Amino acid sequence: MNDPDSIIHRLRGDKVIWTVVLLLSLISIAAVYSSSSSLALREDKSTFDILLRQLRFVVFGLTALYVCYKLPLKWYRSLANIGLIVSIGLLVATLLVGKSLNDAERWISIFGLSFQPAEIAKICTILYLAKVLEDRKLETFKEYAIWILAPLSIVLVLILFGSASQALLLGAVSFLVLFISEIKRSHLVKTVGIAVVALAMVLILHYSFGMFDRVDTAISRFKHNDTEQLNNKNLTPEERRTIDKNTFQKRMAKVAVSSVGVLGKGPGKSTQRYVLPHPYSDFIYAIIVEEWGLVGGVVVLMLYLWLLFRCMTLAYACTKVFSMMLVIGLGLTISLQALLHMMVNVTLIPVTGHTLPLVSLGGTSLVIMGGAFGIILSVSRTIEVTKEKNQIRNEENVSKEDNN
Repeated sequence: MNDPDSIIHRLRGDKVIWTVVLLLSLISIAAVYSSSSSLALREDKSTFDILLRQLRFVVFGLTALYVCYKLPLKWYRSLANIGLIVSIGLLVATLLVGKSLNDAERWISIFGLSFQPAEIAKICTILYLAKVLEDRKLETFKEYAIWILAPLSIVLVLILFGSASQALLLGAVSFLVLFISEIKRSHLVKTVGIAVVALAMVLILHYSFGMFDRVDTAISRFKHNDTEQLNNKNLTPEERRTIDKNTFQKRMAKVAVSSVGVLGKGPGKSTQRYVLPHPYSDFIYAIIVEEWGLVGGVVVLMLYLWLLFRCMTLAYACTKVFSMMLVIGLGLTISLQALLHMMVNVTLIPVTGHTLPLVSLGGTSLVIMGGAFGIILSVSRTIEVTKEKNQIRNEENVSKEDNN
């Protein structure tokens, strides 16, 4: 029989990140099982069937993680440009043949497999930025515009057709990656100016030609985020129905998180899982807080903050620009998406539709996020192996000197 200790020893990479992955996977299984009653009723299945489905998704996600973890970093360097081109192609295909799911034109189906190209585009964009920042000095703004601004703008505009919040998240992460890198600050100042002009153009094009449907959705969520408007006696019935629809998710999430104390109602005792739309995905954190209380909510939050801290530490240990920017970009993408999800669920910001990475119910989303974690662990594994080789080489040199 194989020694479990030897298996763990052979599993290289940051042990903290491995621990975070394991804990999030376990939380995912428990939380989805507890919050899937409405989904089971809608699909005429049992919650145990949903549990088995999520177990299968988690296994697929961990398999993707392990495959990406084992791939050498040179493969990611080689695939960076191709990945960006493929992701742009998928985003264009989504505009042409994409289907609506949960009131959003974000999904595409290939051979019966439905997924969000925006999720793939986020990972591929980070890979591309890391590759360009390593390969090119980008001294002039013209070079910076050609290799950074142009491709990034194309991706963001294409994502904007399906999701304003996804485009804003990727844009924010990309800007942070560029800010942390050695890009000239004058380039970044000009980028901010261009972004402001681009945002104004998006609004003009939308209100003139109706090009970006998701802009209306985003604005309506900010416009109707004050649930006290429902108490306005001057509202017409139509206005009241509109406000009720736009604030329903927020109000129900607020009930979930405000109705419990430190320890919560207990596992499987949520009441809002029957009321909240998509409690197993978009609002799974609210269910976690309702059932596990403040303790459970803080634990989940700390796991993502712990991951971000370890990614920053890992980036500091990198000797190559590609590895450093890749870890920073993916770490920020995962943790910021998690923070956005949590802020929505505790009603600090309007609804954005972001899932909780590696926790929410999902098939392809779990696989893609698993791949992102795997890439981070691949960088960590490479650093660990390199250190061991250098240590062995130094010991051999010392031994040779002693023999001489």
